[in-house]
Amino acid sequence: MNPRLKDLFQKEIQPALKNQFGYKNLYMGPKIEKIVLNMGLGIDGNDSKVLKSCEEDLAKITGQKPIITKFKKSVANFKTRKGASAGLKVTLRKNRMYEFLDRLVNIALPRIKDFRGLSSNGFDKFGNYTFGVKEHIIFPEVSFDRADKVRGLDITIVISSKGKDHSYALLEKLNFPFIKKGEN
Repeated sequence: MNPRLKDLFQKEIQPALKNQFGYKNLYMGPKIEKIVLNMGLGIDGNDSKVLKSCEEDLAKITGQKPIITKFKKSVANFKTRKGASAGLKVTLRKNRMYEFLDRLVNIALPRIKDFRGLSSNGFDKFGNYTFGVKEHIIFPEVSFDRADKVRGLDITIVISSKGKDHSYALLEKLNFPFIKKGEN
């Protein structure tokens, strides 16, 4: 069974973007390739209990086991050693990506305290969108009582598009809560 957001994208959003930008066919329009979640642990990466706890939390959030990332260089000022654990990373594709996106937009983002919207400055020159979340406990899968420490997440949405404006239009149609220009 297809995720709800995937069906919405194929039946309504793709044709709307085709008409909006004047594409010759549906597949020329922007589409989401993958979503990458990254949780940096810093010094806490050396502690196996903290690493295991964060790994379980990220697995609950995404429905997929995270990869443990390692430091590539030793840097004395940051107290890092080459080969030590730096953080966790998950790459979501296909149905899991759409399910995560649906939960992120409709459940998790509205749970952030004093949330006014996402900045539209997170687009790079290729049209990919990156933003950070300061608390991983906004996801309902993570128990607030069980979490030892509130950690942040970086979320990157990789979009195949012709530019920032096409990616912005896609995410806006997917109901992303962007801050409108002129609002405070």
